[in-house]
Amino acid sequence: MDRKDFSIDEALRFGWNTMKDNFWFFVSIVVVAGVIILIPQGIASALEDSSPGLSFLFRVIQWIAEIIIGIGLIVISLKFLDGQTPEFKDLFAIQPHFINYLGAAILTALVVIAGFALLIVPGIYWAIKFNFFGYSVVDQGSDPILAMRRSARIAKNVKWKLLGFGLLCFCINILGLICLVVGLFATIPTTMLAYAYVYRKLLSQTESAQIEPAATTLAK
Repeated sequence: MDRKDFSIDEALRFGWNTMKDNFWFFVSIVVVAGVIILIPQGIASALEDSSPGLSFLFRVIQWIAEIIIGIGLIVISLKFLDGQTPEFKDLFAIQPHFINYLGAAILTALVVIAGFALLIVPGIYWAIKFNFFGYSVVDQGSDPILAMRRSARIAKNVKWKLLGFGLLCFCINILGLICLVVGLFATIPTTMLAYAYVYRKLLSQTESAQIEPAATTLAK
């Protein structure tokens, strides 16, 4: 059995300290990302009754914007983890990840939706299992199927703790929203970086668990 674990406290501390040291950089990132996503969302909502077709089109634009921003945030998070200094343009660093990320996002959404249709619990389980697909695409250059497989291996045996971590990050961002919204400038980067920290921690443990049996076999 793979023995894996991670410290929620360490992950959040890394996220908080990195956010504090780069606060204004993250303010600009959060503002621009929010505007890019909220504009098509607002237009879609405004057109929902009068023009359903156009409303749907802007929903698609919103979804594509969310994918672009999602890739950019992962790129930025991983650069901080690697001790690099991200730039604002990294928020739009979609190449060469966009197609694989899009494919993995569609497949994961279909699986999770099917799971929720099966009395909710399978949907939650699969959402946690494939939660790291985006990191695998950006960090390891995985295609959609491989990204989902790697995410499943990373989440193996730690799904309950990942669920608790996800709920905690959600509550932290809700607190940021309650604090006159401006709290989100601190909580979104903190939880984003914490997720990347957990991904890398579990990835290293997963790779170690795969190497050890192979080394044991070669030694025989």
